[in-house]
Amino acid sequence: MGMLTEFKAFIARGNVVDLAVAVVIGAAFGKIVTALVEGLVMPIIAMITGGASVAAWKYVVTPGVTDATGKVLTAEVAFKYGLVLQTVIDFLLIAFVIFLVLKAYNRVREPAPEAATPEDVLLLREIRDSLKTR
Repeated sequence: MGMLTEFKAFIARGNVVDLAVAVVIGAAFGKIVTALVEGLVMPIIAMITGGASVAAWKYVVTPGVTDATGKVLTAEVAFKYGLVLQTVIDFLLIAFVIFLVLKAYNRVREPAPEAATPEDVLLLREIRDSLKTR
């Protein structure tokens, strides 16, 4: 029973629950950004670069060989740098949006700056301090 109690205490800690929520929200957010990149950003880049899908960009090392019936005899060997580019853009957009969200969160979370001490209070403190030294 000690292991079960210890596990309950582990799960009940705030950090574990917060981390689980962050992972779930992060995964959902990643899907949104991936859809944004695939649906909007990449088609714009494809239009600019000549109409080919960015994900289809590749450098063929060895072309595939097919017979007359269309059966693949040897698979194509290629470096698919378009997929890498698309994934890098996904990552950069996700990182940028997370940066903006954290920046806004920290701005809201920062304590309000203390109000400036009124001039009359400062003057009274100076008088008090000068009287103490006498």
